[in-house]
Amino acid sequence: MTLESSPSPQSKTPSVPDLSEKLQRKLDQLDSSEKKAQAREQLVTGQAAFERGRYKKAIAHFQTALQLSNPIGMRGGEIQLWLVNAYIAAGEDQAGLALCRKLIRHPDLDTQRQSKRLLYILEAPELELKPEWTTKIPDLSNLDEDNGKQYAQKAKKPRRRKPKPEPEPLDLSQVNTEDNQFVWIALIGILLTLIGLIWLS
Repeated sequence: MTLESSPSPQSKTPSVPDLSEKLQRKLDQLDSSEKKAQAREQLVTGQAAFERGRYKKAIAHFQTALQLSNPIGMRGGEIQLWLVNAYIAAGEDQAGLALCRKLIRHPDLDTQRQSKRLLYILEAPELELKPEWTTKIPDLSNLDEDNGKQYAQKAKKPRRRKPKPEPEPLDLSQVNTEDNQFVWIALIGILLTLIGLIWLS
């Protein structure tokens, strides 16, 4: 009885290099307008995956978009910047830093500028937090329900407001009722102002 070797389940699935070769052959068959449209679609899909926290999926979409576009063009630079962010978010810091360093010499000036800023942030030393800068929040999950009742607030009684004292009535005999000529001075001032306005107009 001879045993024939049956194909293993691993041999049925193509390996990663086989997939990339198939993808490359399909990409070569597309014309440039189709490539641009698919690159744009892959970029948008990658951005959506990135914003949802699916960084590995975003990396795959960004890599496909990069293969479909010109890597030294403006769109290629934008895709590579997104790819750097996805690498860093996925925990692949070394790949992200290497690509970001490579983008510093990119032909597109905007890509160069953004990659320099991003690299400056990524390579910045981690700040040291001093204990006096932080507030320690106590763990309240260990409190019993009985202890919570112990610290309950008592109902406050409304305060009675004291009525305001009435002002004392004025004694009119003490009020100075002498004419201090203020009314006449004010009337003369108004009259002079009116004459001046008429004269100037």
